[in-house]
Amino acid sequence: MLDLSVINAMFPPDLPEPADWERRFRPRALPEGAEVTRFAPSPTGHLHIGGLYTAAVARALAHQSGGVHVLRVEDTDRSREVAGAAQEFTRLLAAFGLAPDEGGATGAGEWGPYLQSERRDVYLSHVRELLRRDRAYPCFCDKERLAASAEEQRAGRSPIGYYGRWAPCRTLAPEEAARRTAAGEPYVVRFRCPYEFPGRVRFTDRIRAAVTMQDNGNDIVLLKSSQEELPLPTYHFAHVVDDHLMRVSLVVRGEEWLSSTPVHLQLHAALGFDPPAYAHLAPLMKAEGPSRRKLSKRKDPEASVDYYLAAGYPPAAVQHYLRGLANIRLMDVPTAEALAAPVRLDGMRPSGPLLDLPKLHSLSREFIASLSPDELYGQLLAWAEEYDPELGSVLARRRGLALAAVAAGRPEGAPARKDLDRWSCFRDRYGFFFAELFGPPPAADDDRYGGLAPALVRRIAGEFAATFAADPTVGGGTATPEEWYGALRALAERQGYAPDTASWRRDPARWAGPPSEVANVVRVALTGATRSPDLFAVARALGRDEVLRRLTAVAG
Repeated sequence: MLDLSVINAMFPPDLPEPADWERRFRPRALPEGAEVTRFAPSPTGHLHIGGLYTAAVARALAHQSGGVHVLRVEDTDRSREVAGAAQEFTRLLAAFGLAPDEGGATGAGEWGPYLQSERRDVYLSHVRELLRRDRAYPCFCDKERLAASAEEQRAGRSPIGYYGRWAPCRTLAPEEAARRTAAGEPYVVRFRCPYEFPGRVRFTDRIRAAVTMQDNGNDIVLLKSSQEELPLPTYHFAHVVDDHLMRVSLVVRGEEWLSSTPVHLQLHAALGFDPPAYAHLAPLMKAEGPSRRKLSKRKDPEASVDYYLAAGYPPAAVQHYLRGLANIRLMDVPTAEALAAPVRLDGMRPSGPLLDLPKLHSLSREFIASLSPDELYGQLLAWAEEYDPELGSVLARRRGLALAAVAAGRPEGAPARKDLDRWSCFRDRYGFFFAELFGPPPAADDDRYGGLAPALVRRIAGEFAATFAADPTVGGGTATPEEWYGALRALAERQGYAPDTASWRRDPARWAGPPSEVANVVRVALTGATRSPDLFAVARALGRDEVLRRLTAVAG
C-alpha cells in the first residue's frame, strides 16, 4: 500500500474529505417511500427518443411518490462532447413538459453542481480515499502496453481487460509506485477489484426481478491520466459518487447499462455506500418487415427528439404516448387521465416496446380534437412561430380567421374535427383559409375538378360567382346553410345535374351527373382540395370578397 504522504501528494492540498461532502450534500428530507430519480445523459449528441422515454418514466416515478427528479449531465468524456448539447437537454425536456426539479442548464438545486465537469473535487476526494484504503492504485501502463495485452488476450480468447497477469501495476511495489509518481511519470488510478477470479453476482432489478450475472473481475480506470490539466473521473466512478451524494434512491436507465451493474455495485461497496435500486428499461424497437430491431439514431429520423418538435406533436400527446409505452394500460385512455395515472414498474416488460408512429398519430389527433378553439390556436401559434415562421406570422395577424378555420363545420361546443394529428399538418389542411398561403386557385383544366371539361368548370365557377355577387343573402353571409346549399343545387340543375343524389341514382341517364360534381368545382376553387370542412362554413370564414376572388380566378 502506498504511503499516505505519497497519496496525499497526488492531490490538491486543500482537497476536502469525503465526510465534508457528506455534510454538504445531506440526506434529503422527503416522505417515506419518496423516490429520488435522475436522468443523466452525456452531451455527446442529439437527444434520442429513448432518452426522453427514460426521463419520462424516471420523472413520473419520482413525482407520483412525492419525490424529486434530477437532471445531471455526465460530461466527463470531453473528447466526445458536442457544444451546446447540455443546454439542449434542458430545452428539450422543458419543451415536452418534462422539466426536472433540479439541475439542467440553470443548475438549480442544493445538491449541485449538476454538470460532472464542475464536481471534480468531489470525485478526487473519493479517489484519494480508495487509494488510502488500498482499494485503488496508480497504473503506469501506456497505450502500447495496453494494446499489446489486448492483442494477447484476443489471441488466447481471454476476456479483454486489466486483470490477472495483464495487470502488472496491481502488484507493483509501493516504493516503485512512489518513485514513479514522484518522477512525474503519467498514470491513471485503477480500482482494485476484490476478485481475482470473479463468480456470479445476484441483484434485484425493479423490472426484471432477480438478476444473476458474471461479476466484474476487471480493474477499471477510476481517474483518467494525470497528464491532463484537470484529470476527470470515468463515467462508472463519477456516477456512483453522484448517485450517492445526490441521494438518488432509484436509478432508471437503459438496458445497455445492465451489464455494468456488477461493477457499479462493487464501487458502491468499496466506497461504503448503500446502492440505489435499479430499473433497466428495454430499448425502443422498430418494426422492419416481419422482424424488429432497435431504433437507430443513424437510420431512423424518428429516433431524434427534435423530429417530434419539428413535426409539431403536442407535448402532452407525446408524454401520453411515452407513458403508454411503459404501461400499455395507459395507451388507450384519454390523455388527461393517462398523465394523472401512476406509472408502474411492475407493469413494464423486459422486452422492448415497439415505437408505433400511427398510434402516436391517433393519440395526438384525439388530444388536438379535445382542445377548445382558443387552446388549439395558442398551441398552434407557439409551434408555428418557431418551426414555420411564415405560418406563424399569418396566424398572429389573422387570429379571427384562424379561429373560424378550426371551428369550420363544428357546432357550438362540439369537439374539433379529427383531421389534425400534428401542427405541421395545419398548413396542408387549413392553409387555404388564408389568402397569403393559398395563392391562385387551381386552373379549370386541373384534374382535381374530377375530369370535367374546362369550359364547364369555368361556367360553374362564373355562375356561382355571379350568384354570390348578386344575392345579398348568399353572398352577404346571412344565408342559412339550407339557403346557401339551395343556391348551389339550383346552379347544378341549370347545368343539367340532378337536384340531389337520390334523383341521380334513380335515373342516371337523365342527368349530367350528381350535384356533388358541381359542389366539387366550388370546393376545389375555394380550397384547392377535393375534401374540406363544411363548404358553407368555409365560404362564411373566407368572406364575400375572397370567395369572389377565387371563383372569378377560375372562371377566367
